[in-house]
Amino acid sequence: MEPAFLVGTGGAIGAVARYAVGEYIGTAEFPLATLIVNLLGSFVLGAITAAGAGNDVVLFIGTGVCGSFTTYSSFSVQTVLLFEEGNRGAAIANAIGNLTLSAGAIGLAWLLVG
Repeated sequence: MEPAFLVGTGGAIGAVARYAVGEYIGTAEFPLATLIVNLLGSFVLGAITAAGAGNDVVLFIGTGVCGSFTTYSSFSVQTVLLFEEGNRGAAIANAIGNLTLSAGAIGLAWLLVG
């Protein structure tokens, strides 16, 4: 299949899934939906990498689905907004949580799949 088709189709699926998680979790004082999608996406990307997935799978799931499902930009902006609003503890928890837990999700995927 054409790489652009794989990435685009995966991206559409990931974007709709990202939207659905945001709708299901809702908005709150702490950006839990963003944390959840980043953890799930990190786990899935770690799993397909550890499984030795082929190029088409990596393009479709890794670049497409996970690329549009996860969100580093929202995480960054939400962290800064929490800090600017004086919610420094939540900002620090959000930053540490996204970075360490996402890395942990990748590690867990490698342990389970690799």
